[in-house]
Order: sequence, then C-alpha cells, then structure tokens
Amino acid sequence: MLKLSHPLTLLLASLTYLFGASIPAYLGEPFQATPFIFGFIIVLFAQVSMNFLSASFRPHNEPLIENESPAKIELLRKNLLYVSTALLITSAFLIYLLVTDYQSPALPFFFLLIIIMLYSVPPFRLINRGFGELLLSFQIAYLIPTIAFVLQAHQTNRLLIILIIPLTALAVTYFLILNFTTFSSDEKYQRGTMLRLLTWQRAVPLHHALIVFAYFIFALAPLFGYSFNLIWPAFLTLPFAIFQIVQVNALANGNPPNWKLLTSTALILFGLTTYFLTLTFWLR
Repeated sequence: MLKLSHPLTLLLASLTYLFGASIPAYLGEPFQATPFIFGFIIVLFAQVSMNFLSASFRPHNEPLIENESPAKIELLRKNLLYVSTALLITSAFLIYLLVTDYQSPALPFFFLLIIIMLYSVPPFRLINRGFGELLLSFQIAYLIPTIAFVLQAHQTNRLLIILIIPLTALAVTYFLILNFTTFSSDEKYQRGTMLRLLTWQRAVPLHHALIVFAYFIFALAPLFGYSFNLIWPAFLTLPFAIFQIVQVNALANGNPPNWKLLTSTALILFGLTTYFLTLTFWLR
C-alpha cells in the first residue's frame, strides 16, 4: 500500500500546506496550533484517499501489483476502498470540529472532496481523461495552501493568490514530466494522460510556457504592493527551470532520455521553489 499512496505526492502536499500556513504569520495573524494540526491531518488523509481510490477503481486490464494472483489483487482493491472510506470519514469529522469549534470556512474542504471524487471515482475519473494532472496540480499547489491559509486567517489574501498561481503552473510541469516517463506504458494500456491528450507536439511548448509564466507572475508581485525581498528566493531555482527546459527540448529532438535526471529536476524545481518561499515567510 505504501507505493500506492505515492509518498512523493504526500511530501509535496505537506510542503505546500506548510507554505500556506507560513503567510498568515507574516501578515500578523496569531498562529493557531489546533486548526493547523487538524488541517494537516485532513490534507494528508485526503491525498492518501485520492491515491487509494484511484488505484481501487483502476481498470482491470492494468496491473495493480506485478506477479500477483487475481484473488489477491481483488482483495487489495477492496482494502484500498475500505481504508479510503475510513480516512474520508475521519477527515469529515475533523472538518466538522474545525467549522463548529473554530469557525473555519467549510468551502475549501468542500472543493477538496469534489476534487477527490472527480479525480478518482467513476463515472468521472478524470485521471483517465487527460485532466487528472491538472486537478492534482490544482489540489496540491492551489487548494492545499489555501486551506492552510484560511485555517489561520479565516479568509484569503491577495499575496497568497499571487504566489500560488505560479506554483500551480510549476506543479503542472512536474506532473507533465511524469507523463513523459510513463508514455510507453500509458500507450500500451490506453491511459488518458495529459500528455496523450495534448500530444508531444503541444505538450513541449506548453511545458516551456508554463515555466516562463510562473517566473513572470513572480516578477509581477511588486506591482501589487509587495516587496521584491519576499519573492526573490523563488528565483534561486531559475537555473533548474532553464535546465529542465533544455532537457525537454533535447528529448523532443530525439536525444536519449535520462528519466531520473529529468524527473529529479522537475521535482526540485517545484519543491525547492515552494520551500524557499516557505522559509522566507516563516523567518519573517
């Protein structure tokens, strides 16, 4: 089950949650420990549930576990469904406590539930329709930081929006890169990934455009009244962004791929950008 929970995705969700919780402290909001902890548990449980539900409803022609009997695979599917249900029920109870005892807004959690259902559960199951990467990016880079923020401040803020929009763009590039690495098996099992929906001819320029867009939005932050001293740490990852574009260009030109290097670069680009911004706000 550990592999099916996608630990790297959980790590990124944890990082963006910490990022969202760091901004209210900078804006002068008192830190609230209990909502922070409850929110963190909800976010992790929701992410695990999404991953488990996605695996539980995976088409039967795709291998869930290599070299296992059909009976064991079906048992695993049922267990994943049971665990997902338990995690969602626990999350719902914690959300109820946050809304009733701490007057936390319920709307972000409603969107979180909707995304989980749209992403992984039939008849929607957008993970297999070419939109799963967009939903996952939106959840990790946009919705989760928003949840962390409103649990502390009880409302959103322009500074938060300015920062999570480019982070969402970088998250899309990361999951698009993962599509590159699994393209052959996705073709074999006819998975509806974002890359297969777009085709390579459209995906490569989109990848480049998203990276340029992200740093362009970061650069615009001073125009909205925020000091560049808050934003400049995001530009420390610019060399990784350029290197990632170079690697994708080489791949599109037919050069032999180095998947580990490419996926590591994409992970570092998104993760390190989020980390640097988080550290900046916590230290201030």
